[in-house]
Amino acid sequence: MPSILIKNAQIVNENRIQGGDVYIKRGLIRKLGSQLDMRADIEINAGGRYLLPGLIDDQVHFREPGLTHKADIYNESRAAVAGGVTSFMEMPNTIPNTVTQELLERKYATAAATSLANYSFYMGATNNNLDEVLKTDARSVCGVKVFMGSSTGNMLVDNYNSLERLFSSTPLLIATHCEDEATIQNNLRFFREKYGDSIDASMHPLIRSANACYKSSSLAVELATKHSTRLHILHISTKRELELFDNSLPLADKKITAEACIHHLWFNDGDYQEKGNLIKWNPAVKTKEDQQAILEAVLNGCIDVIATDHAPHTFEEKMLPYIQAPSGGPLVQHSLQVLLEMHAQKKLLLEQIAEKAAHNPAICFGIEKRGFIREGYWADLVLVDLTKKQRVEKSNILSKCKWSPFESYEFNSAITHTIVSGNLVYNNGVFNESKRGERLFFNRDA
Repeated sequence: MPSILIKNAQIVNENRIQGGDVYIKRGLIRKLGSQLDMRADIEINAGGRYLLPGLIDDQVHFREPGLTHKADIYNESRAAVAGGVTSFMEMPNTIPNTVTQELLERKYATAAATSLANYSFYMGATNNNLDEVLKTDARSVCGVKVFMGSSTGNMLVDNYNSLERLFSSTPLLIATHCEDEATIQNNLRFFREKYGDSIDASMHPLIRSANACYKSSSLAVELATKHSTRLHILHISTKRELELFDNSLPLADKKITAEACIHHLWFNDGDYQEKGNLIKWNPAVKTKEDQQAILEAVLNGCIDVIATDHAPHTFEEKMLPYIQAPSGGPLVQHSLQVLLEMHAQKKLLLEQIAEKAAHNPAICFGIEKRGFIREGYWADLVLVDLTKKQRVEKSNILSKCKWSPFESYEFNSAITHTIVSGNLVYNNGVFNESKRGERLFFNRDA
């Protein structure tokens, strides 16, 4: 692997920004300093641009196996790298669902052969696969995913006794999708009776309501508190849910953590009129008050991590009538640019972006030697130009579905270089695919 010397960068790391150089050899950061004079096979003059730790996205759906007409690990990891995301954790609601150790390892084998980014995969829980879940290796698997809300296939875990057994038995991190299915179905019946075929995306946050989210999230917190379970609640979408989380402890000491997603930070229910099903996600994009509260929770530490819930569908699927159109959309290519846009709007500091999208995922999951720009750590790095505008167009969308909710938006920043495990994979639009990403490993007692 070629050695790399990055010169004259503004390094964003661990709550500070400092000018300096980075020397990389055999995949690792070997030296940080100023005016480094090591010889390197590749030298990058950052010219004062900002160097951040590569983003770690703890929630993506890359659709492989079984749904590869929408997305696959190769194409979505390529989009991730172009967006400055160097590591991802992928969800089990593929076809077949990833609910056995054999199916889990098949996904790892596929990623080893095709992924340009570093990778990990969740083991999926069902109402009746606890024995398989308990076989999961805590050092080499990011966690267990529990859908306490609707999902692809047979992955809805809605039996209280099953949840109790899972929360009381597994030493692994449990990541939950929290929406109460009974509440949602009651709401859906009401809206269908009242509006018939006139239901549209603007009603989505009323059907998949704030109450449905709170009812499920509070149950997850209750179970985790009762059994001292390591719980991570994904894609918080309501102001009310924030009362369930504590910002008084350092992240490393928290047993219960929370995630915010890009779409809940950027969009609100006023955007359904223009975007329609293109911003139909589960949980739903909700009110401006919810949106603002989520941002404040990111800033004050109630919410620990920012991710995407990248979940592509074809454009044709998204254009179906509301009831038939699937929830989810592609985000991983543009997540860092959205955060940099929020920085330009003076909503986030660059240091906070590095913290919430790189440092904290590494701490939250106990990822070995990643998420920080430190000597001896893997070189997962992204160089950004805050002065280079970039418009999102079909021609530059890399996700296999070839659409984006940000299409036609002009960002005020661009990702110029992405280094994955010491390999310069992305350089101003040009990919080097000579090396694949690495499997993530985790420092855990379990």
